[in-house]
Order: sequence, then C-alpha cells, then structure tokens
Amino acid sequence: MEALLAPFQFISDLGANVMMPIILTIFGCILGAGFGKSLRAGLTVGVGFIGLNLVIGQVFGGQLVPAVSEMCTKFGLTLDVVDVGWPAAAAIAFASQVGVMIIPLGLVVNIVMILTGTTQTVDVDIWDYWHFAFTGALVAAATNNIMFGFLAAIFNMMIIMVLGDYTAPLVQESLGIPGISLPHGFSTAYAPIAMLFDKIFDMIPGVKDIDINTESLQKQFGVFGEPLLLGTVMGIIIGCLAYFDPADIRTSIITILNLGVQMGAGLVLIPRMAALLMEGLVPISEAANKFVSDHFKGAGKIYIGLDSAVGVGHPVTLAIALVLVPACIFLAVALPGNRVLPFADLAVIPWMFVLITPVVHNNGFRGIVSGIIILTVGLYIATDLAPTITTVAASVGFDMAGASSISSICDGANPLTWIIFRLFGLNPIVGIVVVGAVSVAMAIWNRNRIKKEAAELEA
Repeated sequence: MEALLAPFQFISDLGANVMMPIILTIFGCILGAGFGKSLRAGLTVGVGFIGLNLVIGQVFGGQLVPAVSEMCTKFGLTLDVVDVGWPAAAAIAFASQVGVMIIPLGLVVNIVMILTGTTQTVDVDIWDYWHFAFTGALVAAATNNIMFGFLAAIFNMMIIMVLGDYTAPLVQESLGIPGISLPHGFSTAYAPIAMLFDKIFDMIPGVKDIDINTESLQKQFGVFGEPLLLGTVMGIIIGCLAYFDPADIRTSIITILNLGVQMGAGLVLIPRMAALLMEGLVPISEAANKFVSDHFKGAGKIYIGLDSAVGVGHPVTLAIALVLVPACIFLAVALPGNRVLPFADLAVIPWMFVLITPVVHNNGFRGIVSGIIILTVGLYIATDLAPTITTVAASVGFDMAGASSISSICDGANPLTWIIFRLFGLNPIVGIVVVGAVSVAMAIWNRNRIKKEAAELEA
C-alpha cells in the first residue's frame, strides 16, 4: 500500500507551485494545444501563483498580521485556543488516514463526475484536496471509523464541485478570467451563504440600493477611490491603531506610513499577479472547450478548476479583507463564548471572500456586512471544532508547541465542514443519509442544468 501511495505523496510534497505547471502542461497536451504552448501556459500559471504567494505573504503575512498582533498586545486581547493557521491544518489533514488516500480518491471522484456529466470542472488543483481530507479526518475521529471519514470527504468534494460549476459564470465575469471555476474546499463553501444574504439584501428597501464598489468609488472620489489610495489609507488607519506611541512619534510615523504604502502596494500588485494566471490559462481554456466541442457533442462547457488564490486579487475582495482582518480580532474578544484568537490564519481571510465578491456582484457593502456575520459564526464554529482538531493533531504527531487546544480559521471555521462533521457525529447513519442525499441530489440537479445549458448553446 505504501508503494502504491508513494507517487501521490510525492505529488503532495511538490506543492501547488510545481504541480500546477506540470498538470496544466499534461492537460494542455492531451487537449491538443501542443507541448510548447502547454508548457509555456503551465509555467506562466506557476509564475502567477508564486507571485501571488510572494505578494500576499509580504503584505498580509509579513505586514498586516504583525500589525494586528501588535493591536492584540496593545489592547490586552487574549484567548486560550491557538489559531495554528492553514499550513498546519493542511499538514494535519494530509498526515491523517484520510489524507493519505485523498489525492487518488479525489481524482476518482472528479473522473466519475465528469464521465457521468455531473460536473463541468476538471479540478487540476489537486493539492487543495486537503480541505476534503480535513473534513474526513474530523469525521473519522468523531466516529472512530475511517470509512465514514472517506465518505464525508467524498460528499464534501461532490458538493464543492457542483458549487464550483454553478458559480463559474459569476467568477469569470467578476475576475475576467475565462474558462475557470473555483471548486475550493474553503472559499466555495461560503457561496451559498452569500447567495442567501444577497437575496435578503434585495428584499430590504433602501439597503438594496446601496452599492459600494471600486468603480463607484473611483467615480465619486477620483484618484482617492483607486485601490492604491484605498489600500494606503486603510493601512495607515490600521497602523495608527497598532503602532502609534505618543512617547516615540518619529518611529510611529515611520512604521505607520510604511504599513500604508505596503497595503497600497498589495492592492496594486496582487491583481497584476492574477493577470499572469489569466495569461497562462487562456490557451488551456480555449483548447479544453475546442476539445469538448469536437469530441463530446452536447457536453456543454468544460471548466478548469483552480485554487481560489486567482480571485484574491480582486480590488473589492482585498478592500473587504483589509476592513475585516482587524475587525475579526475585536469580534473574537467581544463575542461571548468564543475561545479562538485569530492569528496565523488572518492572512487567509481574503480567501473567505473570493466567491462572496462575485455572488454579491462586487458590492463591497454587502460583502462587509455578510463578512461580519460569517466571521461571527465562523469563530463559534472554530471554537466548537477545537477539541476534535486538537485530538486529530495529537493522533498524527503534530507539534502543538505547548498549546493545550488548537483550531484555525481556514476550515476550522468552515460551515460546510462543521455541518458534515456534526451530522456524522450525531449519528453516522444520519450523516450518510442526509449528506449523501444532498450531495447526490445536487449532482443530479447539476447534470440536468449542464444538459440544458448544452442544448441552449447548440440551439
């Protein structure tokens, strides 16, 4: 078994930056785009991901998170559950019994769904299958049954794949990247919630007419409404809360202004890195749709499933994140019963809004209001899942650095993960029947939607 799984472990160890170019090159060749064109496209996507990670790591991880941490120290904010962050959550997920099998299992699920016409997405982002493994690992721990863990992971992936298909047109319109979907276990889980909030906003007189987006801000405020200036101003405000010291005004000014410029740079550079991704994906997307039209009449469109990092660079998503990262800290302290102090995963809060932004049609007001509610509920979910996450981490030998209890915002606060976990925890049979029925029903509904869409395209 170890020898059989060794290639998949090797793939996992390569990481997304290496895997994406390799997979897209192979995929492009299979679709008939040619080796040279496919290799260039794959490497361009890889460069785009590296650029995104560098900029996001520097701006959010290197600048914003320390500023928020300083705010916690300054205002004496302390809670007892440690937010270990998504890298730790991914390591725990992959080290679990479910995680060892998740890549071959996920590939089989994707292939079966494509062959049965229940998805339009070829999910090349196989490294992020860890999100499904995380759900499965929690369920396996709660039920003490590895098979229930595998079923939970499969159902989770099926639901996310359908949501990825359904939101693909909105994502492409919002990001301007053709031929993609975002079947991401974390980001995509928030799409149904955003849809619900969007409908509620539409029913409230007055509120339904509030529309704050980068275009309207630029029209109203000119240069001061541009992402560069918005990011700089937000950075300065956060910097004042974190670093202003009346006893050392000179150092305070230097630090605050540096943070402002860094935040402004992030809102400019991240979209430009995302543009590299688009450049690489266009030829693969075109080849995919030509291949389908030539060989599978009536199959509809085919999407390339990517990491939601491609959507982090949207100006509205970044603006929402800059507002809600510090707000998340104050929510954590103010909410009665919450025990999680967000820290390591503050940098992934933009990922939470990648699908929310397209669903609310780039309306920053709706995104922020929805975000406050989502973060509030998410902190309670992270608190509720902390004991099980801690148990799973201990079972795989994860070094908790002396912490007695751990959780995370990325997937530890995931509403879909929590619902699946709680249903299986209530009773495994209930979990299989309810979650299984929902995932199969969604797949069948998606198949009918795809067939209808294909018929309309041919008409």
